[in-house]
Amino acid sequence: MTHLVIIGGSDAGISAALRAKELDPSVDVTVVVADAFPNYSVCGLPFLFSGEVKDWRQLAHRTVEELTATDIRLLLEHTAQQINPSQRTVQILDSTGQSHLFHYDRLIIATGATPIRPKIEGIDAPGVYYLRSMADSFALEHHLTHRKPLSAVIVGGGYIGLEMADALTLRGLAVMVLDRSENILKTVDSPLSWIVSAELQRHRVEVVPNVSVEKIISDGKNLTVFGSPNFQELTSLVLIATGIQPETTLAHTAGIKTGKHGAIQVNRRMETNIPGIYAAGDCVETYHRLLPQPTYLPLGTIAHKQGRIAGANAVGYEQEFAGSLGTQVLKVFDLAIARTGLLEPEALDTGYQPLTIETEAWDHKAYYPGAHKLRIRVTGDQRDGRLLGAQIIGHYQAEVAKRIDIFATALFHEMTIAQLSDLNLSYTPPFGSPWDVVQVAAQAWEQSRSERTHDL
Repeated sequence: MTHLVIIGGSDAGISAALRAKELDPSVDVTVVVADAFPNYSVCGLPFLFSGEVKDWRQLAHRTVEELTATDIRLLLEHTAQQINPSQRTVQILDSTGQSHLFHYDRLIIATGATPIRPKIEGIDAPGVYYLRSMADSFALEHHLTHRKPLSAVIVGGGYIGLEMADALTLRGLAVMVLDRSENILKTVDSPLSWIVSAELQRHRVEVVPNVSVEKIISDGKNLTVFGSPNFQELTSLVLIATGIQPETTLAHTAGIKTGKHGAIQVNRRMETNIPGIYAAGDCVETYHRLLPQPTYLPLGTIAHKQGRIAGANAVGYEQEFAGSLGTQVLKVFDLAIARTGLLEPEALDTGYQPLTIETEAWDHKAYYPGAHKLRIRVTGDQRDGRLLGAQIIGHYQAEVAKRIDIFATALFHEMTIAQLSDLNLSYTPPFGSPWDVVQVAAQAWEQSRSERTHDL
């Protein structure tokens, strides 16, 4: 019997466990989970705080009972302390502090990521929170329920920061978002970032760019946030949302190689440099279909897929991760913002000759009620017309996610932008137009490229 030990019980770890049992029911699978909440959707936490999700238990992709019914052994509130590759053992500490030694034939590391802790004096003061785990969410909810804060300062204008600005505003707090850069949401181009900033301000969220937070002081009731240049704000609570980093301490001490951003180096079979040890999810580097070297893209969709590949290969299969395109979507109040592929600066750095064209068009026929305009930025290579990336922003009911997925599919299959016009997409006036907005944007890019070529 093969003994498979998986360290980590979130997206990648549970996906690996389920896939391994699916392909080889005889495999003995043990999943080491640091807390009591395996397979919970951390991505759903902002919607729990907004009240759109009513009960934190609904965030479980699967219950403990559903997981154990598949004959997977869950070691809840257990932490892996050390991996010994030569002996093929993992030392594990249980909730009582007792140590256990587990033998493995195959090992999958799915330790995920941890919040980046910026160098801020007073960052551990009461009333300062992160949001990366269920324990984080319980602590923040306790503060909101019992302290009844009137205001919040969010440090960081990325995905979690903006989703929580939305959520806390809906909870009745006065929210301020601070960012070190000129623009929030640096995953899209500046013109789209400005629209997001305007949407936040429309909902009375104050956005303050170009601020580097240096110190947080608590007086026992409120917090004062200090930063440069010349920033000071009194608030009821602070949320640190400055990004995440791979949790690879365990892997590193076992001699497993790490690379970009400290993430574990893996090949497309999710194998590390040590035989019999695989890794997947937010702790690993990611193969990107448009880049010549691995990158770090901690996304739930990637973690699920990588975990599935690792689980299959751990029981004898030889499957490869097909790669990422960085496809992602975000909802902020009434806006949806999405991207896939490369931004123009990224494409330029990679050696492409990018051209980005922005188009605005209705999401469906304007004569049908409820039409919304979408802004689409398409990036392609001027030499051969190959699609390199796309960004979309518009009303959250305007099928933004569907449209970015069309671009993502085209990118996956290395289509040219011209070929997007050949796609047979669905149409009826309430949902689209004979030429979908995706195709309108593609045709605008082709026209611009043609004009530039003619001018040359």
